[in-house]
Parts: sequence; structure tokens; C-alpha cells
Amino acid sequence: MCGIAGIFGRGWRIEQLDAMAASQHHRGPDARGRWLDPSGRAGLAHNRLAIIDLSEAGRQPMFSADGLRCIVFNGEIYNYLELRAELAAYLFRTRTDSEVILAAWERWGEACLDHFVGMFAFMLWDSREQRLFAARDRFGVKPLYLARPTPSTLAVASEIGALREAGIAASPDATTWASYLAAGLTDHSARTFWEGITALPAGHKLSWRGGEPRISRWYDLAASVGDATDDRSDGDVQEEYLGLLVENVRLRFRSDVPVGINLSGGLDSSLLLGLVHQVQGPESEVAAFTFVTGDPAYDELPWVRAMVEHTRHPLVTCTLAADDVPALAASVSALQLEPFGGIPTLAYARLFEEARARGVIVLLDGQGMDEQWAGYDYYRRAAAGGGPLVQGTTSAATRPGCLVPEFRALAEPAVFARPGADELRNLQLRDATRTKIPRALRYNDRVSMRASIELREPFLDHRLFELALRQPVSRKIRGDVGKWLPRSVAPRVVPRATAEAPKRPLQTPQREWLRGPLRGWCEGRLEQALEAFGDVWLDRAAVRDEWRRYVAGESDNSFYVWQWVSLGILAGEPSVTVPTMSFA
Repeated sequence: MCGIAGIFGRGWRIEQLDAMAASQHHRGPDARGRWLDPSGRAGLAHNRLAIIDLSEAGRQPMFSADGLRCIVFNGEIYNYLELRAELAAYLFRTRTDSEVILAAWERWGEACLDHFVGMFAFMLWDSREQRLFAARDRFGVKPLYLARPTPSTLAVASEIGALREAGIAASPDATTWASYLAAGLTDHSARTFWEGITALPAGHKLSWRGGEPRISRWYDLAASVGDATDDRSDGDVQEEYLGLLVENVRLRFRSDVPVGINLSGGLDSSLLLGLVHQVQGPESEVAAFTFVTGDPAYDELPWVRAMVEHTRHPLVTCTLAADDVPALAASVSALQLEPFGGIPTLAYARLFEEARARGVIVLLDGQGMDEQWAGYDYYRRAAAGGGPLVQGTTSAATRPGCLVPEFRALAEPAVFARPGADELRNLQLRDATRTKIPRALRYNDRVSMRASIELREPFLDHRLFELALRQPVSRKIRGDVGKWLPRSVAPRVVPRATAEAPKRPLQTPQREWLRGPLRGWCEGRLEQALEAFGDVWLDRAAVRDEWRRYVAGESDNSFYVWQWVSLGILAGEPSVTVPTMSFA
């Protein structure tokens, strides 16, 4: 897990590349490397978080055996040992998965991507062809952003902040902000919240020899799943799925530094813990981390303690208090540089800080199973033929009526393709590729790397998703039970009571805190947003009226309040160019 940066073309300065790398120090505090092509057309920089092969041989930028290709790589190729055996003819000089990418490129070219099981973003420069090739993993676990500091240069980096260091102005993208504030959309396209900065989409690759980069898709979940429905017996599917789960957890324990587990009290974490025991044995002493807020209506500590009660896992409890939120929100926002998931994201930030302080560098997390097996309540409503498709609230998540009409009209419509064989599958594909998973992965990458922690997602594997999405509705939702198939195999690895536990609500008292102990701070951010964006983006009177209703307890939803808080935090950044356009 690292930070990568590169500048290509003519007319750029070495100082730009160095500033990009310096801004990403948190992504790789163990070493920094830089390489400049003698032609002057390419520069690559790397911040290393050493996970595999901790020796000096693992430093990057790294060169192919023939010296013609140079790579900077962020992520992990979990099946690198199997690929290394398959590529034995290559003259390996390190034990890294980075060098396996170089060897795989030499054998298969761009088709090497199909052989990788992992999370990755990398740039590979071919000095003979004077060509850049870059790629991002299937789900976009690892980020990659693009910008054009000048018409003749291309800048690429792991984070938006690095591109600012290359000279990209901090001008908010009105269309992206309108889409977010009106419909809650984020990370659903290549656009970011900043003009001139785009993301390389998940499952896409890039080729550049000058001019505009050529970007194309190399992995498509919907196409890989197809229209077929798995007509095998329940037992056959259960065996294959459980086997894949065990393999994915086994692969993600490949590390030369300590590995821990991120636990909540739900099925997914319980299943993850049970799989760790299958892989490592009952004597495993892998540390488990969980967060609490002191509110028993939300904290899952009793269930987490019950999970580890009969194991050797030390449990580390990480506390987030309301008083922690203002400073932590400012710190997290400074690295996210885009709206993030509210107080739950801050609770994860606290957890990652504690893990790093205790010397645990890699954490496993249970992200992805709800989308994989239709675990949210709105999936059940959709399968039954109706109901709002919003999780955890009975009211609208956003307040488009609080936006200036001309600004609201800039929002992109929330229209998604429907390539699946049934409506439930279409909803799952939407969440996995355009809504829930993309934004969760962005939040989690930035907040974990803020603490120099590598976060691994064993359930977020393309083979698991492809298998799950091909299943009939009855294997996802049976009766009123979501995630039926993983629940059916869970008793083989966790206590039955845990396997049958109902899904519980969000894990932080965000609604209560924003109208309670954080009310003053929240009002300050709202006024900051109105001062900067009032009458241009926001209707001042409408926002203040909705805030009064919220404080009075007339809403069970705090998402729109956090949107305005995010805008207020943004407005407080001195480098941000606040829009002054008129819609007259």
C-alpha cells in the first residue's frame, strides 16, 4: 500500500513531482523514491508503506529485468506467489508483488490485468516506446486521479491533493456538487468535486504517448455475470462460496507486517473472524479492533465481546466522543478533499489511528457482503415489488428544495443502466459499481491511509461477486431474511446465534450528536457554507428553516445536514476558489 505520482509530457518541473510525493507522505512513510526518464517526458515518484519484502530491494520506482520499463504501484496482488511460479522464466530479483506485475506485463502485456487477484493502481512507463500504461483494479479499491496542469502535460496521482501540488487550482465543480446536494450522488462517474481533476474509473486502463490519454474498460462486472441464473443445488453453491471465502482470507494474510481485524457485531464481521480461525487455527492471536461512541443504542461492543470471548484475540476498543468530531472532521476532510461519510467515517479514523499506534499495519474488513447478497432492507422491498430504495430512513435523504433552482438544474440525473436479468440484480449492480461500494471505498482508502494503514477487503473479490450475482433471488432473500446463502454457511464457522442475528442500524449517533452536543459546531459550519455559497448554490432561508426543523426533532435523517457541514468545511479552506457565478 503506497502513494504513487507521475508527470508526463513536456514543460513540467522536478519540483512539481517532488511536491506531489511530499503531499502523499502519509500513504507511504517508510521510503520515498523518484525516477526521471532521460528523455524528460516522464517522471515517477513513490511513497512506500512496506508490507511485502521489507528489504531495500522492494523500493520503488522499480525496473524490469531488462531495464526498459519502470513501475510505481499501490496495492496488493494477493495471488502473486502463484503468478510468480507461473512466470518462473522471468529473472526475479525481489520477493515483491510489484515485480510480479513487471513479469506479468512481459508475458501477457495489457492482458496481465485479467490474471491479478487484488487491489491495485499502477503506472508503468516504457522508455523504449515512450508510453505510459496505467490501470485500476476491478472495483476501484485503490485510487488514481488525472489532471492536465498544462495542455502539454499529464499528471497522475493517488490523491487529489497531490494534483493540486502539480498546479491544479482548487475550483469546485458545480455539476458534481449539484448532483451531490440534490441527489446524494458521489463517485458515480469519472468526475470529481474539483474542476479539471477526474478519476480513472474502476476496472479501467489508460494509455498515453502524448495528447489526450486513451481510457478504456478492462473489467465489467455486469458483462462478467451475464444474464444466466445459477441453477445448481443450494449445497453446490454453498460449497463453492465457502471455499472462495476461505481462499480470500488466506490470501489476505500474506504480509511481512502484523495483520489485524476490524470487527463490528454483525454477521459479516463474525463470518470474517470465523474464517480467520479456519485459516490460522484456533490459536490465532490476531488483534481485533472495534469502535464505540458511548451510546448503547448504537454501540456493538456486547456482540463483539461475545464473538471473541472464547478466542485468544486481544480486543482493542477505540472510543469516539462528540468532542473529538470538530478537529477530527477537519483533519479527515483535508485528506479526503471531497465529502465523506459523516461520523461513521470519523469513528473508523479513530480506529485506524489506534491500530497504527499499536504496530498493526494491515487490517481486514468485511466490506461488500451486503451488496453481494442483498443484505440491506431496501433490497427486500425491491424484491417484493416496491418501497423506497433508501437505507435506514423513512424520509428523503437530501433537500433539493434548499438549492438555488438554477444550480439544482446542473445536477446529473440519477439514471443507471439495467443490464441484469432481474430488478434485484440491477439494484445490486448499481450499488456495487456506481453508488455504495465506490463511495465507501474512497472513504475507507483515505481514512486508513491517513494513519498509514493498509486496509484489505476479503469479501470484495470479483469471483465472490460474480458467483453471488448469478444466484436466483431465493438464495439472496428467503422469506424476510437477506443474505440467505452466507447466513446458511455461517454456522459452519461461527456460533449459530451470531449467524442468525438480525442486521442492526448504523453504528454512530450522528443524528443525535448533530442536533445535540455538536449543535453549535454544526450551526457554525452551516453559516460558513451560507456565507460562501448562499444565493449562488444555497437558498439561505430554506436551509435555515430545514435546520430549525431538524433541531426540533422533525427528521430521522441527518444526511442532508452532513452535506451542508461538508460544504461549510470546504468553504473554510483558504485555497478553495469560492464560486461567484450568477445564474441571471
